[in-house]
Amino acid sequence: MNKNKWITLLISFLMCISFCGCDEFDRFMNGDRYDHYDDGYGYNDNYNSQVTELNSHYIDVGQGDCELIEFPDGQTMLIDAGPAESGDKIVKYIKRLGYDYIDYVVATHPHSDHIGGMKKVINSFGIGEIYMPRAETTTKTYEELLKAIRQKGEKIKTTTAGTEIYKGNDPYVKVETLAPNSSQYEELNNYSIVLKITYGKVRLLYMGDAEVLSEQEILNKYDDVSADVVKVGHHGSNTSSCQEFVREVDPQYAIFSLGKDNDYHHPHSQIVQRWKNAGAEILRTDQYGTMILHTDGDQFDIDTEKE
Repeated sequence: MNKNKWITLLISFLMCISFCGCDEFDRFMNGDRYDHYDDGYGYNDNYNSQVTELNSHYIDVGQGDCELIEFPDGQTMLIDAGPAESGDKIVKYIKRLGYDYIDYVVATHPHSDHIGGMKKVINSFGIGEIYMPRAETTTKTYEELLKAIRQKGEKIKTTTAGTEIYKGNDPYVKVETLAPNSSQYEELNNYSIVLKITYGKVRLLYMGDAEVLSEQEILNKYDDVSADVVKVGHHGSNTSSCQEFVREVDPQYAIFSLGKDNDYHHPHSQIVQRWKNAGAEILRTDQYGTMILHTDGDQFDIDTEKE
């Protein structure tokens, strides 16, 4: 190839970079696993799912909760699985990340908007360990989940504050179970398993549907509940997020998982304002869709499905 052709090709390549923009060029050159959500899931089918950072996926399941954690050692944890109609979406989402096995499944409490899609997950993946609180209900959704677990040959590990869940080999990862702290509650939400995940300097808090009573128990038992990012309890209901707890968590971001125009009027405006007053930036799945937090243990950033 002569010199003029080389120059022409170089100019064309540089023009392409300038038109695409730096972010798009970096994405292209680095083989970023995350695409542009064109199909509603946004993941590269050809990606090799070896993880070198901690990723927390706050999956948009409408009026419900679902979070997927990818640990730096390659292990995974699913926290809740939304309502029943979200099961197929969750399964497809996880499979597009390249996984056919989930190391830890955590059902924070047996309400249908948290465990509805879990039967589908149990039937679709290899499962390591399943954690649930000692709380029962008579709903069909709960009974079907128990049946799926039995048919899979799995056993449930009853979970309370202090239960060790994560058994990975990364010394910079710490997973703490902060609740439930009592054996009996009148309100099923207060049986919620509450998790705090720390990777290096970065702290993430997952509240399930824990209400004010559980929050007070956590504050009474633990000296430090601060977090950089909190998945707000009970979809932003005014039964959770008491003033003292919000002040002690003191997050940079407060993530609300909920459905658009839901019948419960979540999130309640005073709760949104309470987290704002604490200095938190508000992120809502009904507005931003699925969100993904990436951290190297020192810094973190959050990508959102919708602008």
